[in-house]
Amino acid sequence: MKDGSTDRGTTNTIAPDTFVTIDVHKESLHFSCAHFTIFGQSERENLHGHNFFVRASATGPIGDDGLCFDYTELKDALASLCDQLDETTLLPEGSPYLEFEKSDQYVTVFFGNERLVFLKRDILLLPLRNITVEELARWFLEKLHETELLKRSSIHKLELTLSSGPSQSASISWTKP
Repeated sequence: MKDGSTDRGTTNTIAPDTFVTIDVHKESLHFSCAHFTIFGQSERENLHGHNFFVRASATGPIGDDGLCFDYTELKDALASLCDQLDETTLLPEGSPYLEFEKSDQYVTVFFGNERLVFLKRDILLLPLRNITVEELARWFLEKLHETELLKRSSIHKLELTLSSGPSQSASISWTKP
């Protein structure tokens, strides 16, 4: 319509290519796991656990259907990743300070002169250098990038925040090339 009004009688004064940011943060986007952070060749934390929370902010244009993107897909993808990590002990397979010995039922981890033995079913080896909020945030982003979600959606920028409690978090962002 020539006067800027739509067929429903409202006026569009914002440019159609305006970007919006959708924040996705639900109680279900969390996982509980055990880990230890490695501070060098001879120092690590004791094994302990956290309740991690994941939050995503996705930016893109508003489509003709009034949506930026189908955010149910993003929530489902994040929930699936959280489920993979939930109730496990996370170990960084890419750490230069750890060595792993695997048998049928056990994984033995060597750190300096320490030997930690875990049941295979209780651990998840991740291709990370350390189990930190920084590395886990990057893992989440890489896993999302492996899906078609970011490639086929209208998301232009995605920021993920992973927190291990109210006072510690890491954020990582991706921008569509």
